[in-house]
Amino acid sequence: MALNLSKTVAVFLKQRAEQKFTARQIAQWLFETYPAECQEKMAKSTTIKTDAELKQQLVAEIGSQRPQLQKKHGQIKTTEGRPRQYYWSEKSDQAEISDAESEEPEALVKAGVVVALKEHDLYPLLSKYLWDEFNIYSKSIDEKRSSNKQGAQGNKWLFPDLVGMENLAEDWHPDIKACVKEYADKKTKLWSFEVKLLLNRANVRSAFFQAVSNSSWANFAYLVAGEIEGAATMKELRMLSGLHGIGFIQLDAENPAESQILIPARERQEIDWASCNRLASENADFQDFVSLVCQFYQTGKAKLADWDVPTEP
Repeated sequence: MALNLSKTVAVFLKQRAEQKFTARQIAQWLFETYPAECQEKMAKSTTIKTDAELKQQLVAEIGSQRPQLQKKHGQIKTTEGRPRQYYWSEKSDQAEISDAESEEPEALVKAGVVVALKEHDLYPLLSKYLWDEFNIYSKSIDEKRSSNKQGAQGNKWLFPDLVGMENLAEDWHPDIKACVKEYADKKTKLWSFEVKLLLNRANVRSAFFQAVSNSSWANFAYLVAGEIEGAATMKELRMLSGLHGIGFIQLDAENPAESQILIPARERQEIDWASCNRLASENADFQDFVSLVCQFYQTGKAKLADWDVPTEP
């Protein structure tokens, strides 16, 4: 009997509600659970000759049937980025956000994947990715170290979660560094990051404009998320980024090296020092950040111990 792929995948996900699976994991389950149907599929094909080719065909078909699956079963949702994950959820978009941002989350292990549920848990992972990929010196900003001189809600969306300094002169010849110093040209680029656990249709616009509000002072500003759910969410991000220049990084919590910039930020040529002054006057962490940047310009050196740069054990 031929395998009804769409129906079988829907049943598989429904029976494992809230668990996330890649198309390859689903294909492997199909291959192991329906061996006769899979062999029949291979026998009817003129191009599939091996088990590996059959599994790859199942992966491709699951991906191609995704729109129809989601149209027929509104509870089937997908994450964006690589690899895309499929899951069944009865929760609304807002409920997913509320659960992700719960004050007392518990680590979950689903389908062999550890789900990070605290936003702060993502900060060191982002720092590692930024250092390994771009040699960016990063530092987290704790809102609790703010003076709140502006009163209740006066500093809403003022502070980014992480800030960073990129050393442009890392590999420059000493004579070039001396010339840059004489010409008072810039040797750094400053980065700013707003971090979220999950982005979906319920919070994508508010999260994006939070990043606009607290990150647009920097040369590069990014919204970062551990997960992004739905093609519509990604489409909205691309539209907003085109208007405002904020980029997007999808952070892989399991393997930071696999994180990726899905939308590059548009570079701002000049730092908004008035905004930096406001942040520094309100928050001790940001003041420390500015002091470290100033120290770098004075000495030409950045001490790793002063930054949130990960060190090997």
